[in-house]
Amino acid sequence: MRLDPASGARLDAGLSLAESYELCRRAQRAHSRTYYFSTRLFPPGVRPHVHALYAFMRYADEIVDNPGTTSLEEQLSALEAFEEETLAAVAGERGPNPVLRAYANTVRVRGIDPEDIAAFMQSMKMDTRVFRYPTYEDLELYVHGSAAVVGLMMCRVVGVADKRADAHAEALGTAMQLTNFLRDIGEDWVRGRVYLPLEDLERFGYAEDDLGKSIVDERFVELMRFEIGRTRRLYALADEGIVYIPRGRRYPVVVARELYAAILDRIEVQGYDVFSRRAETSRPGKLKVAARCAAHDPGEILAGRRFARRSKIAFAPRS
Repeated sequence: MRLDPASGARLDAGLSLAESYELCRRAQRAHSRTYYFSTRLFPPGVRPHVHALYAFMRYADEIVDNPGTTSLEEQLSALEAFEEETLAAVAGERGPNPVLRAYANTVRVRGIDPEDIAAFMQSMKMDTRVFRYPTYEDLELYVHGSAAVVGLMMCRVVGVADKRADAHAEALGTAMQLTNFLRDIGEDWVRGRVYLPLEDLERFGYAEDDLGKSIVDERFVELMRFEIGRTRRLYALADEGIVYIPRGRRYPVVVARELYAAILDRIEVQGYDVFSRRAETSRPGKLKVAARCAAHDPGEILAGRRFARRSKIAFAPRS
């Protein structure tokens, strides 16, 4: 099922906690084929929490990315209301939104920092008033909340205790977000947003009007090479932190990292044209990536199976 806050349709407030997690799973499956593919590789005790985290983020994102006829002011009001409802749910109140019922349980069980939730919501609210980023440093402020703290939340979800992992988790979240930005340049333009730093456009002599005309020339190619290079350096930084993830829970993270990084490869293969076709990996391609990652570290697969046997018993949500 797809989440659609702007439609005004209410989710079933009577769902149990287990049913709420199942709704989150179906929402993730509907909205993100790539991330859902890697999420399925997590042990049973981890997987529902990833579904809940994704559905929480997607619900907020849909308020501004698929607003229907709502104005910017109405979108901001909806985000503020959603944030209040989230904090109330985390505090133990039973609200009507089953996505928040599952997510709040995950926050409490996994020890997600409320400050990370606040940072995420702050960036979502920025989408109602900030549509251009003059410098990369300006963009970093947005991406900190929209992606870096998501990496931190995932650390808690998968059971990473070593704080040395945090900087690498932030790098992975940021790299994946920047990858999405590069893939979705055309879609974001239609929404009135440009996530490429304006200083980068100026550096390569490429204008905003050129984006609107979907021009792919040498200027755009050089611009994209620059952005892809920066993103790949973040992936490399993220790779250094994989060792901090407990054995048995690394494999899905590595697969997700490889699948998102492969989007950059696809952009290059199609001549950097992100306007006329979407850069994505086919299902056979995803299976090849998963197989390659498994072959690279077969001991991790065995550890995952042992952890799965324990975690399946541990995860038993109650209403």
